[in-house]
Parts: sequence; structure tokens; C-alpha cells
Amino acid sequence: MGSRVVKILVAVEAALILSTLLFVGGAAVGLALPRLNPAAGTALGDWLTSPLPSAWTATPVSPAAADSPETLTGLFRPFWQAWEIMHDEFVDQPVDDTLMMQGAIRGMIDALGDEHSGFMDPNEYDQANIPLEGAYEGIGAWVDTEAEYLTIIAPMSGSPAEAAGLESGDQVIAVDGQDMTGVPAQLVIRRVMGPEGTTVVLTIRREGVAEAFDVEVTRGKITVPSVESELLDDGVAYVRLSSFGDNTVGDLRAALDARLAEDPVGVILDLRGNGGGYLASAIDVASEFIGEGVILTERFGDARQEVYSADGDGLALDIPLVVLIDGGSASASEIVAGAIQDHGRGWLVGEPSFGKGSVQNWHPLDDQAGAVRVTIARWFTPDGRSIEDGGLLPDVEVAITDDDLSAGRDPQLERAVELLRGQNTTATPSALVLPTPLPAVGP
Repeated sequence: MGSRVVKILVAVEAALILSTLLFVGGAAVGLALPRLNPAAGTALGDWLTSPLPSAWTATPVSPAAADSPETLTGLFRPFWQAWEIMHDEFVDQPVDDTLMMQGAIRGMIDALGDEHSGFMDPNEYDQANIPLEGAYEGIGAWVDTEAEYLTIIAPMSGSPAEAAGLESGDQVIAVDGQDMTGVPAQLVIRRVMGPEGTTVVLTIRREGVAEAFDVEVTRGKITVPSVESELLDDGVAYVRLSSFGDNTVGDLRAALDARLAEDPVGVILDLRGNGGGYLASAIDVASEFIGEGVILTERFGDARQEVYSADGDGLALDIPLVVLIDGGSASASEIVAGAIQDHGRGWLVGEPSFGKGSVQNWHPLDDQAGAVRVTIARWFTPDGRSIEDGGLLPDVEVAITDDDLSAGRDPQLERAVELLRGQNTTATPSALVLPTPLPAVGP
């Protein structure tokens, strides 16, 4: 992305909900990045977010004077004093200036109290861009970071992970011979990092296998599929979006062209686990299904607002539609789902979405020092709804139980098919009538 600033709608907390990240050269990708708590970080981060002694706060800095050299010199005097103290007295010398600088930036932004603004170090910034740019070097597997050990959820089709024989449920207990017991998942993932063509040895513990064993994986270049589609046996077109990146709209149009040519009775748009992406991509995706009208409104801190409308050039404007959502559907996913719901264009099926109604700019820092993301606006659905509290509520709530997962069942997808199969194929959006009653599946 170079140095350009882009509007991103990425759910920072989504990693806690999805528990599925992407191996990126062994690094976790997520449209969702874990936030670091300054209070548990560097001493400098602690100091920056603690109340200042009264002698330092006796003279507040007015906005008008904040940019003067004299004011800034005085304002930062205690910062440099703390910097020197760490260099002179900290028990483990030499201190790492880069880590201290990063801690200072983290503390500065975290002090604003906005959970979506923050600092990304160079590795985090690179990882965050991978699903948006569409390709990376790694082993190609979806993983669970919430288990005791980093656990394979599924290798990607055609990936080095699949070629090496990794399976769902495999636990990574060592990397290149180093025990990963008690090592945070993010650090385990980074141990697997490396360029295309290099190898990494993963020690795997697999259910049903008595002893752990080693798997050597040769890293490769992985293309992240932002759009996948197929025609289901029921004559329903299924389209899944995993992100809102550079290639998503083009890939979506290609998928819709292919599926609509098969004369489906309806389309299922699966946004489950999709943590967000570019704002422009969200507008374009929504425009594939909504012919006209508002998609969302941005409201800025200075009371300005910007309205985004459908472009009128969509491929699937009339066909019956169901959108699948869950707690991992965030930001850009919620923009699309919220617009479809407000326009009465189709049903939302599944579970309440994540609930992230703000927009961030990402600003790359000089000398490839990482990036800062800053919340610049809040967004609202066409009907003026904010989804910050509670997310979007589905029209038809369907839970997925542990028994469903164990049996490989997807009751949310099944219910979506039922809804579309119950419709006349010539029905217009305004003619879609929700069958009654439709009890939720699960507890």
C-alpha cells in the first residue's frame, strides 16, 4: 500500500471472537490484531499512562500553544527524563531503544481510550495487510489461537500445510525442536515465519496417535481466497467472503457471473468470520446486491458527514438473498449486512454480529517503523442505526452447537437454503415473506 492512507474497517477485537488466524509465513494474520495493554507492557508505557505529578500538570497546554517549540520542549521534558533513567538504571542493559519507542507510541494512543486506535509494529502492520492485499509467503493454514497449543483448524486447499499432511485438530507443540509449552500463540506463529522455499519443522500432537511426530513444511507463496463460491445441490448459489480487500470486488463479480449463469433459485452471501477490510470494498460489495439508495453514512468529530450510496451497477440486484452472519462478522461485513437488512433486500441469518461502528485510517510511519491506526469517524446504517452496542441482530437467529461442529453440521447454512427454496424464483425483494414460525436452532 506504500505510504497512502486508506480507510479501514477492521475489528481489532475480532481475534478474541473468531479464534481463527492465518499462518502468514508462520505469522498470524488477521484483519483482527490483538491489542497490547500498556499497563502490562514496558515501564515507559506504564509511565506514560499513569497520572502525572501535580508539578507537571499545573499548567495545562492550550491547543493554540501546543505546537510552539517552547511548549513542546517543556511538555516532553519528563519523557526524556524517564528515557534517561531507563538507560542509566534499568537492571537489564542495554535497553532496547526501538521497543521503548514503540511502547511510547502505544501508550500515547492508548491514553486516548479508543479501543480501535493503536500502534502496529512493522510485523503486525505487514500481517494486517496480507489478507487485504491477497497474497503472502507461509504454510497456508487456519489456526486456533485460544487452545493450550496453537491448533490447526484446516489447511488451505493446495497449500504447503495440506501437502505436508497437516490435519484439523493438529496441535503444534514444538517449532524447529523448541518446546512451545506456555508460549503465547502470537510468538509461536512468529517462530514459523520465513520466506518462500525455506522449511520449518512442526512437532505435532494428533488425537488418536500415541506419540507426537515431526512434520517438515516447505513454505510457499499463498494466495488468500477472499471469495469462494459454488452451486449447492439444492440449486442455491453459495458465495463466501473472507475479507474486504484489494481484489474482493473483482473476485465477487467473477463468482456471481459464474453462479448466476447456473440459474440458481437464490444466493447465500456468507460473511461469517469476516472481520472487515477496506471501506470502499464494502460499498462496492453492497452495490452488487442493492440497486440504489444509501449504503452508509459517516459522521466525523467536527459534525461533518459523508453519505455513500449504491452505484447501480450490481449483478445480483433482484435474486432472492440470504446473508449469513455471526459474532465474527465485523465492520465492513456489518456495513454490507446492515444495508441489506435496512433496504429489505434479503434476510440476515445466524447470530448477532460483532458490533463495530467506526472507521479507521492507517498511517504508515517513516522508515518502515510500523503504522498507527486512528478512528476518524463513526458509521451508521441507511436507517441511521449505530451497531456499536450489540451488533446487528439477525432476522432469523440460528445457533451452532458443539454437537453441530462435532458432526460437521451447519444449521445456519441449512436454514438459509430452506428460506430460499421456499421462495418463488421470480420473487422480487419486496415479495420476500419470512415464514412463521421459525424457531432458533440450538439452546
